[in-house]
Amino acid sequence: MKIGIDCRMLSPGFGLGRYVQQLVKHLQAIDTKNQYILFLKADNWKEVEESENFKKVLTDIPWYSWQEQTKLKKIIKKENVDLMHFPHWNVPLSYHDPFVVTIHDLIMYHFPRPQATTRSRIVFWLKDKIHRMVIRHAVEKASRVIATSEFTKGDVVKTLHIAESKITVVYQAPFVDDAYRASPITYHDIQKKYSITEPYVLYVGAAYPHKNLERLVDAWKLFEEKYGENYQLVLVGKEDYFYKRLKSGIKAGESKIIFTGFASDDELVELYKHASLYVFPSLYEGFGLPPLEAMSYGVPVVSSHASCLPEVLGDAAVYFDPQSIENICYTIQRVLEDKDIQTMLLQNGRERIKELSNIRGASSTLDIYRSCI
Repeated sequence: MKIGIDCRMLSPGFGLGRYVQQLVKHLQAIDTKNQYILFLKADNWKEVEESENFKKVLTDIPWYSWQEQTKLKKIIKKENVDLMHFPHWNVPLSYHDPFVVTIHDLIMYHFPRPQATTRSRIVFWLKDKIHRMVIRHAVEKASRVIATSEFTKGDVVKTLHIAESKITVVYQAPFVDDAYRASPITYHDIQKKYSITEPYVLYVGAAYPHKNLERLVDAWKLFEEKYGENYQLVLVGKEDYFYKRLKSGIKAGESKIIFTGFASDDELVELYKHASLYVFPSLYEGFGLPPLEAMSYGVPVVSSHASCLPEVLGDAAVYFDPQSIENICYTIQRVLEDKDIQTMLLQNGRERIKELSNIRGASSTLDIYRSCI
């Protein structure tokens, strides 16, 4: 069987990029029989090594572009794949050969707000309409749909009216690797680079509106006001429009909040390993990988109780109401002060990580490929 995978989003970062990276890495580890065609861009070409049954094809087409709709299908057709895996919803509308699609979430249906884009309202409206058309085509025409959680599966069934029997849940897992943990960067380097001078609470991820960082910042200001200034809040994420907007609302010297911007994998190792607490205030997630990565580094986690997060994190997190600044503040303070809770979370976190495996995820995905041919 010849299987194609759209790897244009593959990267060592977090989110979709990490999902595709880990899928390919672990398929290479477990499958020597099937042939794979990996469609990569120039900027991530070196992220994957070719092997006897894994071939790379340059596909330098931007995501969500007109070229994706008009040129991607032709490139895939040249490789004569038996099955294509699109690890995101951006499937060309003209693609009708057998394919599998992974749906990570349906955020666009629950947060369809113009303020969630840097474009004009008219452009947002048009983009949103096309977006919905493409995702509906993807789930309706797919041979199988992979959902990243039972929550997302239920959301797809309810929102897009897709048969439950067509959807298979495959959980992700944090990237746990001894070589990855052995960072060449020291914690002293991190402290110096980012001006970290005190114990800190960590967040890793984007600053999109549904990530709820505005409330987290307000909760942090309340935390400093009520409980003193013994901690810093470290926010890790590429500085885009949304992070710049978040930073603009904080006056210089007003609060002990550090914006690191993009952090490399080696830097993330040190940032995770030395955090006192990880906080995840999101209003909506399809899975939620960063808090699991924090658990894998032995960091206690406090999280929003929204969407899939209780399903994914189980009893390895203490939950708060993401709409309540006071509740976010109180939960952070409670876990930072209570060593018994921290010990419980670390123990439960280790058990939760054992239940999740990227090898198991790749194996489940391979079973889905086989069922489609």
